[in-house]
Amino acid sequence: MKIKITILCENSIGKRVGAGEHGFSAFIETEKGNYLFDTGSGHSVVANSLVLNKDLRSIKKIFLSHGHYDHGGGLPEVLKMRGQVDVHIHPHIFLDRIAIHKENGEEKKHFVGIPYKKAYLEFLGANFILNSDFTEVEKGIFLTGEVPRKTIFEKPDPRLFFEIDGKTGADIFLDDQSLILDTEKGLILILGCAHSGMINIIHHVIQKTGKDRFHAILGGTHLDFLSPEQLEESVKALKLMEIEKIGVSHCTGMKASSRLYQEFGDRFFQGCVGSVLEI
Repeated sequence: MKIKITILCENSIGKRVGAGEHGFSAFIETEKGNYLFDTGSGHSVVANSLVLNKDLRSIKKIFLSHGHYDHGGGLPEVLKMRGQVDVHIHPHIFLDRIAIHKENGEEKKHFVGIPYKKAYLEFLGANFILNSDFTEVEKGIFLTGEVPRKTIFEKPDPRLFFEIDGKTGADIFLDDQSLILDTEKGLILILGCAHSGMINIIHHVIQKTGKDRFHAILGGTHLDFLSPEQLEESVKALKLMEIEKIGVSHCTGMKASSRLYQEFGDRFFQGCVGSVLEI
């Protein structure tokens, strides 16, 4: 199966192509059709698709990794281009989500969930398909569903919470899911933010597919927001795996990106706007 993956939305740009934003989106072209994984925050997905010559009207399905504005916020703009289309999501994706930061010694709350009602998105053409289990959405294309938390070093981000009926709880992101493409060269794993833990996700994929050879792992790893100890444990675990290429984006951060480049050398690439993975 021929595959071409182009990063539409990301924090940085490559070769002065497109616009950067805090978010992530990947346009996936296959012989079976075109797909969109995440939609960014909404500022650049349409403009970048035009600059990069990717036709959002051709999308066969949309997959959302989890319910944060920087991954689902661009959905209305995409739907206005595409119209009626299947959108695969976890049932928790519309939770009210907040981030708590300290500013000048005071705690500040910021809403970080998807800023649109489900009914409005359905009006624009979203046909939501709910899944929480590992699912084959097309032949050779899978969603991880909920990922078991098994590593002892991958911890939830302590700044992120959900609110239900005015009560706040630590967000463990049961809705965090990733996309898998099964190719002759190995699996391609596309991460949204890896809130489940990058290593947890990889182990889950290996267990569900029965395959442990990865042609590429790309997307957000959330390593930027977690401890240096987790980064070192993650690097140690990654080095034990059969991964041909690793391309990081969005929530990985410069320090973690530099550390991964140090370990993986030519196998590493920065997944900025305009980056392409093709087999």
